[in-house]
Amino acid sequence: MMPRITLALAIAALALSGSAAHAQSDKTGVEKLYVLNCGEGTAGDISRWTPGLNEGKTMDFVDTCYLIKHGKGWFLWDTGIADAVAAMPNGLVPADPKAVTWRRPKTLAAQLEQLGVKPDDVKAMAVSHTHPDHTGNVELFPQSVLYVQKAEYDWPGANNAPRFKPSHPVELLTGDKDVFGDGSVTILSTPGHTPGHQSLLVRLPKTGAVVLSGDAVHFRDNWDNRRVPSMNVDKDQTAASMQKIADTLAKERAQLWINHDKAQRDSQKLAPEFYD
Repeated sequence: MMPRITLALAIAALALSGSAAHAQSDKTGVEKLYVLNCGEGTAGDISRWTPGLNEGKTMDFVDTCYLIKHGKGWFLWDTGIADAVAAMPNGLVPADPKAVTWRRPKTLAAQLEQLGVKPDDVKAMAVSHTHPDHTGNVELFPQSVLYVQKAEYDWPGANNAPRFKPSHPVELLTGDKDVFGDGSVTILSTPGHTPGHQSLLVRLPKTGAVVLSGDAVHFRDNWDNRRVPSMNVDKDQTAASMQKIADTLAKERAQLWINHDKAQRDSQKLAPEFYD
């Protein structure tokens, strides 16, 4: 017969191992945030982003995606310019010379492969909005649940075409969404640029809180001066969304990472490096 003390120790050890297994299965929180190069481009005339200013002035833009490793799985924010653009020698040249000519130095697929992440590993994703420089690779992840505002999903595309494949699994939102239920990744409803535009609040254990802007703002000067681009669908909503982001930054003591701002992106660690 096992001595009583030994038996008690064995039971305690078994209970601890069970607790550890349970804790592992209930793991929450963001572990890593990767900044991905999802396009680089040059705008022929930036006055559309700064009405009344910068007529005829060109500017380099970047396009950024973000891959988040959470305790419960992988989450992708924005998908950038279509990977097919990488094969275009002159980039994706717009019909309007004032718009952005986009290039794709690295495909999204190749960057994921470098990280050992397969498209099927990405179980959930979201796009800030449905402009093609943010949705170019959505169908690289046909099984991934797409979080999108209902106002954006229902917004008619060109010739009233749907903005996503009807077969793509989707969760329609009507406001903010705590993605994993632990407060670590929160979609923020920030309409104005488009009817259902959204931004993302990420709480990192070491880096702290970060707000990923989407196109609620396009570059730092526009943020500092609260400028509203002429192509935005609603000026008042845009201003209100900028204020919501400002309030969030103050409350969370967060950094604002602006999607298209080249100077800021050039100062950041890019994948395979990460923020934790």
